[in-house]
Amino acid sequence: MSFFSASLKEAHDVLGSFLGDPKQIDLCDNFVKEVVELYRRGGNLFICGNGGSHCDAMHFAEEFTGRFRKDRKPLGALALGDPSHVTCVSNDMGFEHVFSRQLEGLGRKGDLLVLLTTSGNSQNLLQVMDVAQKRGIRTVVLSGKDGGKLKGKANVEIIIPGKSSDRIQEMHMKIIHTVIECVERQLFPENY
Repeated sequence: MSFFSASLKEAHDVLGSFLGDPKQIDLCDNFVKEVVELYRRGGNLFICGNGGSHCDAMHFAEEFTGRFRKDRKPLGALALGDPSHVTCVSNDMGFEHVFSRQLEGLGRKGDLLVLLTTSGNSQNLLQVMDVAQKRGIRTVVLSGKDGGKLKGKANVEIIIPGKSSDRIQEMHMKIIHTVIECVERQLFPENY
């Protein structure tokens, strides 16, 4: 078997393991419910993560503010951590404050925060979780491995049964796209 085939088989096995666990699917359904209820009450979605997870956060946000498969009205979503904010806060207060500081300024009770992380151990994610809890902002965590220090802190927690960050992030992207589709099917059934 080639290295390429072996890598795709590994990705396939992680997906198969996830699909074979009914609890994981229930958690994903709960994630969809959180987002649908958020938009029905007029709230905003905030997403954050570091590195590749930050890129996934931006992707998740633009699918709501832009479009997914067909045109529809934009839905409020923002990936926390624009470059000027990150450099300002990192320089003046420390990198651990980049997400919490922005959520303090923008987040309101009734909003939803989604944290994307492969380890669940980043200090900036632990701090933004604390701010969300204090402000009555509901939370969803997509993580991997053993869930890290964030384990048990979110309203909805989906832990990917993978050992490598790349496989965990691939599953996060599959979940994100499926959540968007399920949300649209409920809020914009005419598009389906």
